[in-house]
Amino acid sequence: MPKAKGKTRRQKFGYNVNRKRLNRNARRKAAPRIECSHIRHAWDHAKSVRQNLAEMGLAMDPNKAVPFRKRKVKAMEIDLEERPQELVRKPYVLNDLEVEASLPEKKGNTLSRDLIDYVRYMVENHGEDYKAMARDEKNYYQDTPKQIRNKINVYKRFYPAEWQAFTESLQKTKMEVE
Repeated sequence: MPKAKGKTRRQKFGYNVNRKRLNRNARRKAAPRIECSHIRHAWDHAKSVRQNLAEMGLAMDPNKAVPFRKRKVKAMEIDLEERPQELVRKPYVLNDLEVEASLPEKKGNTLSRDLIDYVRYMVENHGEDYKAMARDEKNYYQDTPKQIRNKINVYKRFYPAEWQAFTESLQKTKMEVE
């Protein structure tokens, strides 16, 4: 179907467009950023993905990297050593990845300061009385007694040492008041 007369415009050159930056950004989007710093520093852009990973001692396809023996073939012995082993030219990448994987996982989840203050306030003023906590004026979100109990249990689970010190300080203040 032909276009209506006068609806096409002549393309004008964009003088205010930085072509160098445009091309650089296009290249960056075409080749995605490698998140792992060990692999990123050892990467050779002139080589293919398979060649790069083989040099680092990593596998492109895990199914081909770890062969499994088929049970049907018994008449013919297959030597696994006949396959040409690829030369690992950058073993330091594999070593760094193993060291990083062996480190203990750091605890990344923490509770908000508001929730900690809320739990401490409720326990200081009401002890174990969850119904009284639910009626408290500081219960802005109108949590039910069960929800408050769950928040307290979460605090106990996340910070057991802090909780122990907090309950001991409450015991001391009770004994001083009596």
